[in-house]
Amino acid sequence: EVEDLSDGCGAKISVIVVSKQFEGKPLLQRHRLVNSVLEEELKSIHAFSQKTLTPEQWEKLKNQPSESS
Repeated sequence: EVEDLSDGCGAKISVIVVSKQFEGKPLLQRHRLVNSVLEEELKSIHAFSQKTLTPEQWEKLKNQPSESS
């Protein structure tokens, strides 16, 4: 899931990345994996935030009641 928070200029991006490759890895290692894959793209992005989840964590998050309910 990718969200452009920069009013269309593409310089401020927020992503949710779900992968089995994150299983058993600490947060910093997960972020480094994503950063290494996006190395070239990150050069032109001003602000980049990421949530890295395993498929199990993603399912739990999707099944939580929303705060607006």
